Amino acid sequence: MDTSVLARYLETLHRVVQGLSSRASLRNTLQEILTALAEHLDFERPHIVVQDPESLNLRLSLAYGQADPHVAYAPGKGITGQVFARGESCIVPCMKEHPDFRNRLFERSEEEMASLAFICVPIRMDSESEVLGTLSADTPMAPEATLRLRCSFLESIAALVGKRVSYLQEELARQHFQALSEDTVPPISSSIIGVSKSIQQVLRQAIQVSPSRATVLLRGESGTGKELMAEAIHRSSPRRARPFVTLNCAALPSELLEGELFGWRKGAFTSAIQNHRGLFEQADGGTLFLDEIGDLSLPAQAKVLRAIQDRQIQCLGTEHFITVDVRLVCATNRPLEQLVEQGLFREDLYYRINVFPIFMPPLRERREDIPRLAEHFLSLFSREYDRDVRSISAPALDLLLQYNWPGNVRELRNIMERAVLVCEETAIRTYHLPLELQQENAPCCPVHRPSPSFTEAVNQLEQSMIVDALRETGGNIHEAARSLKITYRILYYKMKKYGIDHRMFSRPELID
Repeated sequence: MDTSVLARYLETLHRVVQGLSSRASLRNTLQEILTALAEHLDFERPHIVVQDPESLNLRLSLAYGQADPHVAYAPGKGITGQVFARGESCIVPCMKEHPDFRNRLFERSEEEMASLAFICVPIRMDSESEVLGTLSADTPMAPEATLRLRCSFLESIAALVGKRVSYLQEELARQHFQALSEDTVPPISSSIIGVSKSIQQVLRQAIQVSPSRATVLLRGESGTGKELMAEAIHRSSPRRARPFVTLNCAALPSELLEGELFGWRKGAFTSAIQNHRGLFEQADGGTLFLDEIGDLSLPAQAKVLRAIQDRQIQCLGTEHFITVDVRLVCATNRPLEQLVEQGLFREDLYYRINVFPIFMPPLRERREDIPRLAEHFLSLFSREYDRDVRSISAPALDLLLQYNWPGNVRELRNIMERAVLVCEETAIRTYHLPLELQQENAPCCPVHRPSPSFTEAVNQLEQSMIVDALRETGGNIHEAARSLKITYRILYYKMKKYGIDHRMFSRPELID
């Protein structure tokens, strides 16, 4: 080989290695490598094509030169598709004379087609991995030995950039998951965790009522997530850009509630030294969430009823009425029907707020959601407190599943927060949990854990292994698939099946 040619190959290889060791963004690094191939060697229009994990077609990801980014190749079709499907490099000595060369990506002239060869090589993460895509380039026609040398050099470059190119495929997967979460999954589903039939029924009801202005009454025990559901309904409604205002009616004495709800004018009473906008007025155009509405005094109930009926409020200390447009969401853990019979709650207000009741199930009736909720809180508090707690041991999970949860999801959240704080290992063990969960004959553990079916047990094991692999690899699907000894496509399919989003585990420095 001519020494000047060898020097150009070595210089290009040096630029490639330098680029891979730099801290430039993913796309900038790969673009610099394509530029080095085009400017220092006999390669024209070098480009990288990656398989889309959703459609399984091959799509252009990066190119040096003008190209049509919308062109897609089916595996096995054309030169690029054949190289991808077979996992073997291909040299086309003359583009014009090869029957399978389609000239779809670049607008090459007839003269160029007659004078150029084409080289396409597969890209893998490593020698044992499946093919991710291809690295291709035009090159001037030359003797067979010269073309083979150029092909060998491209194969070497493909081996060096394999891991970086895998992140391009991760980027495509990320876009699909992003589109899924924004376009096809209702916003409510992203904030309420659970796969049980009871919580899915609640989600369906919430999705039905969110677009309307109908008053919603959330029923259920304390700690079941009524406020979270109210906020989710607001965020999924046309009022999402307007205020979401909350008031716990049990937190204030009755003499202060009316002023808090409807406001007052300066001088209305001794301590009214300035005007105060009530919560109805603050929530104008948005949503007002009244928690524990069963604790409202009868005078306050009358004013709330008038505000709902007339859409007007009257501040303390004035005779004027203010028109408000407020969507009301109420919640209670008290038996309103009994309060009506006892004369403690107005019947007409009860019917006004009971337009669309939603019953939030207690945690003991949705035990299949406990592992997901516990994993969510584990991840949340591990990040918040910067603790390296990664998982929950099987015995500890058994205790969580057997407990009766009188405090519902709120209690589970508090227990997981405490467990993360006291845990000095990478996994939460039984001794990190409160004593009442550890006591075998505790009165709060009367419910026997139902044995899962074979399919449920397999699904739970698969989900656990996938989550662990993604957490260990920083959300990289390729590396997770390799650690699990399955293909990328199988792992991607199972992630979609179980609703596992790899973005939760991604390392920011690997993203453009």
